[in-house]
Amino acid sequence: MLRIGIDVGGTHTDAALLDGDVLLASTKAATTADVVTGITNAFDAVLADGKIAASAVQCVMIGTTQFTNAVIERRELAPVAAIRIGLPSGKGLPPFTAWPDDIASAIGGMSFMVAGGYLYDGELLAPLDEAAIDKAVAQIAASPVRNVAIASAFSPLNAAPEESVAAKIRLAIPNARITCSHTIGGLGLLERENAAILNAALLPFASRVVTSFEAALVQRGMTCPLYISQNDGTLMGAEFVRQFPALTFASGPTNSLRGAWKLTGLEDAIVVDIGGTTSDIGVLQSGFPRESYNIIDIGGVRTNFRMPDILAIGVGGGSLVSADGLQIGPQSVGHHLTSEGLVFGGDQRTLTDIAVAAGAFDLGDRARVSDLPAGLVNTARGGMHSMLNNAIDSMRPGGRKLPVILVGGGAGLVTETLDAATQTIIPPNSGTANAIGAAIAQIGGEAEQMLSYQQIPREEALAQVTAEAERAAVAAGGDPASLTVVDVSETPVPYMEEGAMRLRVKTVGALMAREPQGDGA
Repeated sequence: MLRIGIDVGGTHTDAALLDGDVLLASTKAATTADVVTGITNAFDAVLADGKIAASAVQCVMIGTTQFTNAVIERRELAPVAAIRIGLPSGKGLPPFTAWPDDIASAIGGMSFMVAGGYLYDGELLAPLDEAAIDKAVAQIAASPVRNVAIASAFSPLNAAPEESVAAKIRLAIPNARITCSHTIGGLGLLERENAAILNAALLPFASRVVTSFEAALVQRGMTCPLYISQNDGTLMGAEFVRQFPALTFASGPTNSLRGAWKLTGLEDAIVVDIGGTTSDIGVLQSGFPRESYNIIDIGGVRTNFRMPDILAIGVGGGSLVSADGLQIGPQSVGHHLTSEGLVFGGDQRTLTDIAVAAGAFDLGDRARVSDLPAGLVNTARGGMHSMLNNAIDSMRPGGRKLPVILVGGGAGLVTETLDAATQTIIPPNSGTANAIGAAIAQIGGEAEQMLSYQQIPREEALAQVTAEAERAAVAAGGDPASLTVVDVSETPVPYMEEGAMRLRVKTVGALMAREPQGDGA
């Protein structure tokens, strides 16, 4: 299958063209303000290098940080009405509790709390307060707010209350955009509610972003399917992203990890993605990113999105270096490196300048760093390697050493042996590993239930949850015949009856193949 992977970053838009498992071409283009121009420039470069007609491309996969940046920068966020179903519990902690004031103000903070929901053991918490729900729906209908987040106590175990309220909203407000928390978060009401609110706030922006991506394909005569990378290294169809943009929050680091796997074939390794400002460090387990089980902070808001376990440190090509070489970062010139770094005619001393002075990089004008003292250069390089070693050491699974794969535009900064690794690898095409990771991504689906092995045999429970995960994968665009289970997590629940288990299944599979249609627009 001919496919193009795109990773839209803050500085560069990377692209990779693959034919099956063969990399035909890859490139880096500048990310543009309108995004579409940067994407089309990247398309043009890889298609020209690969000598492939745009109309022959069968699939395009895009990874993007736009939705993460929107939350962090408090922009493009729509006002949201939050409905929590859970009274009498949780009355003292209403929706938007502990949110930073600026993002709470950006989203609006319209909220309602009504009785209803279930307990962890499946028992009814309280009957659904239909009158209170009707009143809340009427108030939303009378307001300009059209984005709604609904969260109910233990809805991942019983979503009926959320679905009932959503049905009432759709009847009263046909143009409402709704996120039910059971579709996007795990157990933990407050964090799941926060995740649903953030997702709902991004829905109008998501529609515009996906439309702009589709426009970029049309401009290049492509009629093939478009997919977007999500947090776990798998893909979502364009329409799915319009409903769940928040599931893309960690797609950038995830694509880099999957690209590192593709470039090396190593299924168990530590990956260090060195960019202009930071180094993102993650762990590959069986070829997929290791998942974090911690509460995830997104722009100051606590959530329970399923995210890769990533450690970011302030080591990048644009990291500023002190005059004695002892301080590296976290300040960085970032995407201004090519104008502010010493070797490019600027006046800021960066790690790239140190690397050029040491002969590790051949960039810019080396004469401009020829007067840097050898002591400064050696101290800075030693400090950088020490920071990376310490960070890698803290990420080692079970304390055991693994191979370390270096990717990203700054991979060449590392020239010494990393003591925390069994070996250090910089594979060919490491600079565009993120785009390659996007290009090879599969469709995935997950399902989670809390159940008792005393009431339902384990094999039957596993089959039940697996079937639900497979349905999710097919809904996202997966080929049913290719699906395979890649992870089963069974967690005993000590406060419930004997045999109670939290069961989660993840399945992945190939894209449903579709031939390009004609020569495009």
